Amino acid sequence: MKPVRTLAEVLGEGTLVLDGGLSNQLEAQGCDLSDALWSARLLADGPEQIEAAHAAYVRAGARVLITSSYQATFEGFARRGVGREEAARLLARSVELARAAAKEVREEVWVAASVGPYGAMLADGSEYRGRYGLSVRELEAFHRPRIEALAAAEPDVLALETVPDAEEAEALLRAAEGCGVPVWLSYTVVGGRTRAGQELADAFAVAAGNEQVVAVGVNCCDPADAGPAVELATAVTGRPAVVYPNSGERWDAGARGWHGDIAFDPAHATGWAASGARLVGGCCRVGPATITALATTLATTPATGAGE
Repeated sequence: MKPVRTLAEVLGEGTLVLDGGLSNQLEAQGCDLSDALWSARLLADGPEQIEAAHAAYVRAGARVLITSSYQATFEGFARRGVGREEAARLLARSVELARAAAKEVREEVWVAASVGPYGAMLADGSEYRGRYGLSVRELEAFHRPRIEALAAAEPDVLALETVPDAEEAEALLRAAEGCGVPVWLSYTVVGGRTRAGQELADAFAVAAGNEQVVAVGVNCCDPADAGPAVELATAVTGRPAVVYPNSGERWDAGARGWHGDIAFDPAHATGWAASGARLVGGCCRVGPATITALATTLATTPATGAGE
């Protein structure tokens, strides 16, 4: 069941809690994600696991669920022998599974259909570099069919997320034009720059004045980079901010493991909300227990900043 109110309406009232990392929850459930399709493989092979993972976050206090379509593309499915009609059905299923999990609670729960960057389809870590050698027009042509398929499933918003490059952000926004669904734009960053090296202020400016955009911000980044990015996003765009950083641990691709200390502190959400963040959650390695702590923190945090 879809919420009665639109996401944009609710963002004018206060801060909503996003979910955490879907992949780490699936792994906690015993799922094997060592596949080029990552969690998207389970759309075909284990949809009940995806719904269970979403449900865990709803019970934890999340009121916005991000779908398992981050790495789901027509091209990626084609490499597995999945035709376009079936691929479109699996993309729609990602929205349906999140919607079904929302029934765990009586409160309204919004569904954000994940649209990952081109590099996610390559499955080689290039979403953390950007600069694929493709033009904005070529990237737009890549993203449009998937956006159209997801929009047809009627999510509440499209999450254009983990975007490493301002040029890809431009392509994503062009591809989403006319789809009938609002979007949020979220970059992956290091310090005050995109992963491709652009000044973050310039990257956020890509979304300025775009009425389809309901929030702008960052995800899949170090928690230390979140606060300054929130302030900059609201200042540049005048839109509410979206922020969902990683745990702070770092992925070692060679060793195939996570290293370092956890730096995600739910208490920091108070400052993010004060700076205009209206969508706050976690990304990689942030699980349900942390989302519960985040929800508790935000429940006592008054909404100020962008949109007030």
